[in-house]
Amino acid sequence: MVFRAPVSLDQLNALSRGTLIEHLGIVFTGAGEDWVRATMPVEPHTRQPYGLLHGGASVVLAETLGSSAGNLCLDTRQQMAVGLEINANHLRAVRGGTVTGTASAVHVGRSTQVWDIRIEDERGRPVCVSRLTLAVVPVTAPA
Repeated sequence: MVFRAPVSLDQLNALSRGTLIEHLGIVFTGAGEDWVRATMPVEPHTRQPYGLLHGGASVVLAETLGSSAGNLCLDTRQQMAVGLEINANHLRAVRGGTVTGTASAVHVGRSTQVWDIRIEDERGRPVCVSRLTLAVVPVTAPA
């Protein structure tokens, strides 16, 4: 098991309140021993001017999934996982409905983590594939 404890979807969704995650309508819907899943609507606030899912919204979903999963592996009183690098390949246009992203662990180390994120349309077709590298850093007191 990669995660420190069983995943509470209610807790993950509660942490999203008042953030960009909530604004984009991202909702955590599933988790296993080394993966986390969430959905995002394809609506005006997640589309670009040509009516397609905005690539940046897909990247926000990918980073949300990977970073959330990464922090589930840590004692967040002492450490936190922060984005170091993300890439995304946009494979298919989506005009409406809901996309679903799943982050899966590739490497969970002491100082770095790597997560693969696959975003699919409602028919299970790939929309975006992404890889996120996280740095594991000590938690510091707020300034």
